[in-house]
Amino acid sequence: MVSGSDAGGQMAKEALRYLRNAREILKAAPVEDDTYTDVKPVQEACGTAYLAALKAIDEFLMGRGVSEKELPQSVEEYRKAIRKHLAVHNGKLARDFESLYNALHIAGYYRGLLNNVNMVKDALKVVENFIRKVG
Repeated sequence: MVSGSDAGGQMAKEALRYLRNAREILKAAPVEDDTYTDVKPVQEACGTAYLAALKAIDEFLMGRGVSEKELPQSVEEYRKAIRKHLAVHNGKLARDFESLYNALHIAGYYRGLLNNVNMVKDALKVVENFIRKVG
């Protein structure tokens, strides 16, 4: 865990709540032969899981004194915040964030390319590990 403040515990709760929501969305998605047959709930779940990672970063930053108004507003700003505040503690977090961005936000949410059940579940496990490392 990176954060030593009490805000870190609250962050994990909120970020993990987003992740639980993503998993709940997937439960309603129809599956046939380990493939989601309806892309819409998968896109929604991927977007929600990506938001869980962003929520973890936001809450960590707020616990470090960054105001809500100063939180990152773009993926590039999140990259900078990770390098400045988190990578000094764990350089792998920057790589993990890039993987989450590419898999969940771009492939899963934006383009709707993720439809394999195991791949999506694995991506959600990566989000959970990311949240725990940040929180």
